[in-house]
Amino acid sequence: MEVEDKLETLVAAAQFDVCGYSGMRHAGSSPLRFIHRAALPGGGSVCLFKVLLTNVCTNDCAYCANQTGRDSPRASFKPEELAKLFMQLYTKRLVRGLFLSSGIAGNASQTMESMIKTVEILRRHYEFKGYIHLKILPGASFDCVEEGCKLASRVSVNMEAPTAQHLAKLSSKKDLYQGILEPMRWVKQLIAANEQLVPSGQTTQFVVGAAGEADRDILRTTGALYHEMGLRRVYFSAFRPIRGSRLEGLRPTFPLREHRLYQADWLLRVYGFSPQEVELALGEQGNLPLTKDPKFAIAQKQPWLFPIDINRASYDELLRVPGIGPVSAGRIIEARSEHSIFSLEQLKKMGVLTKRAVPFIWFQGMLPWEKQTSFLPQLDDDLAQQARFYNSDTN
Repeated sequence: MEVEDKLETLVAAAQFDVCGYSGMRHAGSSPLRFIHRAALPGGGSVCLFKVLLTNVCTNDCAYCANQTGRDSPRASFKPEELAKLFMQLYTKRLVRGLFLSSGIAGNASQTMESMIKTVEILRRHYEFKGYIHLKILPGASFDCVEEGCKLASRVSVNMEAPTAQHLAKLSSKKDLYQGILEPMRWVKQLIAANEQLVPSGQTTQFVVGAAGEADRDILRTTGALYHEMGLRRVYFSAFRPIRGSRLEGLRPTFPLREHRLYQADWLLRVYGFSPQEVELALGEQGNLPLTKDPKFAIAQKQPWLFPIDINRASYDELLRVPGIGPVSAGRIIEARSEHSIFSLEQLKKMGVLTKRAVPFIWFQGMLPWEKQTSFLPQLDDDLAQQARFYNSDTN
């Protein structure tokens, strides 16, 4: 195949691997279709060349476009070829980094060796010092994981399902403990031994809804991965059925479910909520409510904590209030060192979403109408309306 044909096939096949929120998508024959704009932790974004080394795969993952036996075009890059192509794009300033994943052709370690060779060429021949996210293939050897960690800015092993039982529904060949969790543990150990390795840490991904799992299953595993494996991020990808796959007839996961999982994950990672607190948001079936922000649902379940005195509450107490985040909580603490807070207008200027916060806060001189909760607006009204329609449609 010509390079352009390979690019077309392998960029399209890479779309199911999540490496962060993408604010820019180019479809069809756009010359920028291979660019993935990934959000940076501190704000802003970076344009990545997101591609597979090969979409040939021996695995039978039911959700995957590259599963073995599926009738679809197959292609592979040689390491030298892919490295050269990336540098051409980088030199033209079309991309600033690389997101490299792959199907498993032959076995995981053989394919990983080719991926590592690609990155070695970039680092040593072209002296590229920028961002590289390297996927570690399930089942790869320790040597491959170690070499990958020496070269990459970030690494990740996709878990896809939260438990061994759920993963077994999706693949007969993947081993959760030896093939996925063990490489994660190796990465953690390597970083602990050398803090300069993998500066952007390791991540993983779940395909949401493919295995019939509940949000409780995903969130419990997510919390354990942060605690036990030291993961930097967990990504969620709403399941979309692929024509010609074993799950072709399964209904797609509503995108709002993915959004709610990200909100709950934010509470775990950034707000310091305990896993037990986050589980307060779950319904009887173990799923997050689609019509409510998880933080709002948690606050509703703990009425004895509210309203808090905005002038006396600790930083952690402020973070439990819907509409107050880490930045606005910090501003409140800073402002209180100089003067008392006595109006909603002050809080608005600090970045507080006062319509959400009002039922859960109090300050001296708060007017009666400001305390009313009967007109409390429904959070995320447009999303909630979509959720209600989706639920009625499925019923």
